[in-house]
Amino acid sequence: MSTRDDHVGHRPVTAGTLAHRVPDLGGLELLLAVARVGSLGGAARELGITQPAASSRVRSMERQLGVALVDRSPRGSRLTDAGALVTDWARRIVEAAEAFDAGAQALRDRRDSRLRVAASMTIAEYLLPGWLLALRAQRPDTAVSLLAGNSATVAQRLLADEADMGFVEGLTVPTGLDSVVIAHDRLVVVTAPSHAWARRSRPLAAEELAATSLILREEGSGTRQVLDTALGGLARPLIELSSTTAVKAAAVSGAGPAVLSELAVGEELAMRRLIRVPVDGIALARELRAVWPTGHRPTGPARDLLTLTRG
Repeated sequence: MSTRDDHVGHRPVTAGTLAHRVPDLGGLELLLAVARVGSLGGAARELGITQPAASSRVRSMERQLGVALVDRSPRGSRLTDAGALVTDWARRIVEAAEAFDAGAQALRDRRDSRLRVAASMTIAEYLLPGWLLALRAQRPDTAVSLLAGNSATVAQRLLADEADMGFVEGLTVPTGLDSVVIAHDRLVVVTAPSHAWARRSRPLAAEELAATSLILREEGSGTRQVLDTALGGLARPLIELSSTTAVKAAAVSGAGPAVLSELAVGEELAMRRLIRVPVDGIALARELRAVWPTGHRPTGPARDLLTLTRG
């Protein structure tokens, strides 16, 4: 007499969620393999699992469904009548899962085909080119667009879903964004060699810097935010310009002293087109940050770019 019902005689639980009542995909794929090769051991080998694991999975499905699915004998394994019916249903579920997986892969491919980056000017001009070259080596098929602006503009673009990843350089993280520090920077006071400050023997004090008209980045930029905070909001603009390159060019021309990122003036200082003016008692250090909308951790190319910035 068959004893196949000794472990499936009780009624299955019908309450709870669908996930508790329907076998998982792994079990359904195993059942299809048994039908295809006619052997539980052969099905296990095809799926890369051990025969005991396959037997355990079949027993688990039988307990879950409350019916016997497979009859085993020395000649192999065959589906019971109930097992054949369940296998037909399983085939439709697995085909639907394959379609789901193909659709999800298509979404990932579409996501990975482009990367929109928004970055404040200093980072866009002096750090991002190297990072993007490294990213291209990793992801040659990803098209990258770069939107450069001040830190406030970067935040606006991220929150409007016009960028996937952003980089800012102010003292605070814009509202609505999460962030991580990727580098540190310092602002320096520079002037043309012809300016009187180029020949100073003592550092500038905060009061003297605040009393002098300077070539400055526009309000909303990270550079301006750091300087305004350091001087208690007393920075006096001689000229306000919207890019680091424009501020640097104006300073080189002798228009007046400027406050710029140390990253931006290395070449000019080395060639003495600009002279660094020492300052005393002014906090001009800042953190450079990668930013993204709160709760939406970077994925795909954006995640890879973030990894490169911290490498």
